[in-house]
Amino acid sequence: MSRILVTGGAGFIASDLALRLAEDPKNEVVVVDNLLTGEIGHIHSPGHKNLHFIKCDVNRFEDISGVFYAYRFDHVFHYAAMVGVKRTTDNPVQVLRDTDGIRNILDLSKNTGVKRVIFSSSSEVYGEPVEIPQNEKTTPLNSKLPYAIVKNIGEAFLRSYHKEYGLDYTIFRFFNTYGPKQSKDFVVAKFLRAAVNNEDITLYGDGMQTRTFCYIDDNLDACLNAYHKGEVMNDVVNIGSDKEFTIKELAQLIIEVVGSKSKIVHLPALEEGDMTRRMPDVTRMRKLLGRELLPLRTGLERILASGIAQG
Repeated sequence: MSRILVTGGAGFIASDLALRLAEDPKNEVVVVDNLLTGEIGHIHSPGHKNLHFIKCDVNRFEDISGVFYAYRFDHVFHYAAMVGVKRTTDNPVQVLRDTDGIRNILDLSKNTGVKRVIFSSSSEVYGEPVEIPQNEKTTPLNSKLPYAIVKNIGEAFLRSYHKEYGLDYTIFRFFNTYGPKQSKDFVVAKFLRAAVNNEDITLYGDGMQTRTFCYIDDNLDACLNAYHKGEVMNDVVNIGSDKEFTIKELAQLIIEVVGSKSKIVHLPALEEGDMTRRMPDVTRMRKLLGRELLPLRTGLERILASGIAQG
């Protein structure tokens, strides 16, 4: 049996990850989350007797240390973090506290025999692009936003703990991932709900900022393949899509797919945090995935078919 910890496991991506891991009866999966933004319903699965939830704040050593010593994990997926552009720019000090959680996870991992720590980093570490596509090895990490700095520090922590203590790691740099469970304040979920209800879709600035959108199944399949096959060891990989859309094009596509009467309304541009362009080099991810990525239109249709966008 493999004992696996998933931090932030009541969140969007991590909850589906935990459920996937629990599908293997040989795994014992422990989810911890402080439920600040996560939802316990995301991991409610009576069929998985090997999935356990503990309400816990990884940024508090006295909270998380007992979990480590009770279970003695083999592998740790550290996905707990404050996320969301507006949420993180409005609460910069709280964002910086996530460095405590990173240090706690790594100290406890090295002291309790964890074999590998898998860390969810972010495209935000790249800041404004100096190179397109944004490549793991050649694009500098240059953002000054607290959220990006914390992710960059997390990556540095992992490399340092490997060098000094031999603790193995994998870093996933996530570019916009979307899916049925995504929080309502993220762009795809926000636009879909507005379109379903024929409400105005609001864009910051002119809407010409570009993003790429990775469906949750593509994210999970690539990451779990890396985990199960022992790939991306002590290294980093972009997890995203290389199909660029402007935010305005995203809004127009959602209106079309939904068959909505929504109108597009422009708001003043955000003062910070809304980068002009995002587009990763996903060469390494494609090898992990072993198939084509799901088109954005198809992913949107899957969300609508799930009925989640009605909420």
